[in-house]
Amino acid sequence: MSALQPHTSLSSSLSTARGPARLSSAQKAAIIVRFLLKEGADVPLERLSDDSQRTLTEAIGGMGFINRETLADVLAEFAREIEAMGLVFPAGLAEALHSLEGRISPQTAARLRKEAGVRQIGDPWERIRALEPDKLLPLLEQESTEVAAVLLSKLPVAKAAELLGKLPGPEARKISYAVSLTGQVTPDAVDRIGLSLAAQFEHEPLRAFEDDPVERLGAILNIANSEMRDSLLAGLAEEDQAFGQRLKKAIFTFVHIPARVAPVDVPKLIRDVDPETMLIALAFAVKSGDEALHGTAEFILTNISKRMAEGLREEIAEKASIKAKDGETAMNAVIASIGNLQAAGELTLIVEDEEDEED
Repeated sequence: MSALQPHTSLSSSLSTARGPARLSSAQKAAIIVRFLLKEGADVPLERLSDDSQRTLTEAIGGMGFINRETLADVLAEFAREIEAMGLVFPAGLAEALHSLEGRISPQTAARLRKEAGVRQIGDPWERIRALEPDKLLPLLEQESTEVAAVLLSKLPVAKAAELLGKLPGPEARKISYAVSLTGQVTPDAVDRIGLSLAAQFEHEPLRAFEDDPVERLGAILNIANSEMRDSLLAGLAEEDQAFGQRLKKAIFTFVHIPARVAPVDVPKLIRDVDPETMLIALAFAVKSGDEALHGTAEFILTNISKRMAEGLREEIAEKASIKAKDGETAMNAVIASIGNLQAAGELTLIVEDEEDEED
């Protein structure tokens, strides 16, 4: 319940409320919490102080039975307390930054965290669990076996299994065995480990661009003309072979459609692209003399209705010669449509296997 803020003790929130004299403020808090939990509410009790949690637990354990009239009175008191509240502000700079996330600049947020010594916002393990496996893998490789075991234990099962699969066999076995020894690790130790690991990511420099350079340049080259694209790829391969190879894999052009688009999704593509644009793209591909382009056109025509395919083939045969510039523009429009369908969740590109790529 949002009204139960972490810095506001349930006991203190009811201490001034009028009600049955035989109930203490802790008992009233126990009634409220028991009622909320029974109704399925998410009550963040772990965010109360240790003393408040202990007092509340003792009160719940000693309540026994109360009648409906007493429950109604306590609930009414609590409702009046909530209604009397104006605004409840975050507790401390960490939660204030969390509430303003996305509304103040990343530079300002980073500076405030650094100046105030705030290394993390909220539970450090929440941030760690949200990281991609490629970010977590160096932690497993660099940290001690014991820390790695705690890290794995705090991750979702699927992500932990994926990370173990990326480690060499002997290292994976050592960490797996260490997991069996984490039963005696205290909560304080787990918190300290989480803070230490999360702090490593607080010092990462801010990036002006969210996308990877390969993805950004690949998106540009996807819609560049083929002559420029081939020239740039050749030059980049000479300058940085590894980057050139990654870029080549990131590029998705008209000739990649048969390998990346499922046949069942071709009708969606036909409906999404302007008919005249699709006709120009197909006609150019068929008449270009390029075997790969021709193959893509045949792939599209084969995976639509027979009647529509026959109509398009007749129009292609009647179409006059198409300029390379117009053909490239039409094919790029088809590629842009695939990207839009993918972003909308209506189409999923087939991911090529690494072994196939190497072959």
